[in-house]
Amino acid sequence: MNIRLIFLVIFITGSAYLLGILSAPYIPFTFFPQKEQGIIYNNEVGKPENVDFSLFWDAWKTIEEKHIKRNSLDPQAMLYGAIQGLVRSLDDPYSAFLTPEEAKRFDEDIAGSFEGVGIELSIKKGTLTVISPLKGTPAGRAGIRPGDKIIKINETLTGDLTLDEAVSLIRGPRGSTVTLKIFRDESDSTLDVPIVRDTIIVPALEWEKKEPNIIYLQIFTFSEKTEQDLRAAIPQMLNQGGEKIILDLRNNPGGLLESAVEIASFFLEKNTLVTSERLADGTIEKEFRTDHEGALKTAPLVILVNQGTASASEILAEALRAGRGSLLIGQTTFGKGSVQELLPLGSSNLKLTVAEWLTPRGESINNNGLKPDIVVEVNEEDFKEDRDPQLEKALEIIREL
Repeated sequence: MNIRLIFLVIFITGSAYLLGILSAPYIPFTFFPQKEQGIIYNNEVGKPENVDFSLFWDAWKTIEEKHIKRNSLDPQAMLYGAIQGLVRSLDDPYSAFLTPEEAKRFDEDIAGSFEGVGIELSIKKGTLTVISPLKGTPAGRAGIRPGDKIIKINETLTGDLTLDEAVSLIRGPRGSTVTLKIFRDESDSTLDVPIVRDTIIVPALEWEKKEPNIIYLQIFTFSEKTEQDLRAAIPQMLNQGGEKIILDLRNNPGGLLESAVEIASFFLEKNTLVTSERLADGTIEKEFRTDHEGALKTAPLVILVNQGTASASEILAEALRAGRGSLLIGQTTFGKGSVQELLPLGSSNLKLTVAEWLTPRGESINNNGLKPDIVVEVNEEDFKEDRDPQLEKALEIIREL
């Protein structure tokens, strides 16, 4: 199955020729002929002509002959390690090789139910960073916040871990405990946070009436259920007098792009541009537009965002700002706008960054994020007193619309 994602969904929880190269029968390095300058080697079908793979097999054979554990080597683990090293050389935290076990876990994450702590992670500027804790999860209850930098997972330093290695260490069976050592910029100190793992069920959205004519709508993730849940909620929202809407995308780490486009369709005119896909050579491969007339297109709308607003939620927020002039209130968003494609390699998967998403104005949000129209910070005292100045500002603004 070929899946395009706007964001790697890690709820705490390249190319086809590669497998052919690394799973080919072993040819002892002593069999390679003497190299002659100008002659192209490894020109068999499926192999890149400008790379001499005899070096790889020389290293493989040397390990088999000389390593202290040569009698217990696992060729399959060596193969997976070689591919993981190849992907790591791309210096792209969102590309990854998934072993069969990791591929199965990825499928469970997409389904929206798993055992873990409920954190969305990324590697930002070389540091394992929390995008957001998911609503109602152990991580959120333990006080994990967007922007927290994870220095250690139990006793393992995170500096040299890949994203998937960090995920594997944090996830675990329900009832077990993992301790995260985190650093917060605003406090300039580290903090040990023990978290008891649990079964994580990710809701798509929730809504409530805040005032007689104001609906407060939170979207937590973009999954296969999100469009269905919003479609079912709209008649109830309208029946309760929901003339104006506050759309809360804070701490929404993203999900399926197609889901975000479907949600945009409820708020915009039909055939409005939501995002476009730009390939490495700069060409625009595809545009994504709304596909039906929006039931909420005339409702006054403001949007809440923060540093936990990422990928698909950033795409939706900017599409609504560009398409209907809706104000963004809160803090600058995370800045994740690259496209990952899931490519099968036998029973394993290669998750590879293949493009980037552009806003309707043709701008990239990758590593930049969206700057809100009205900046409202949340300080340490607000957290302690359970105050929400961003929501208070949104209510103040929408009353006047």
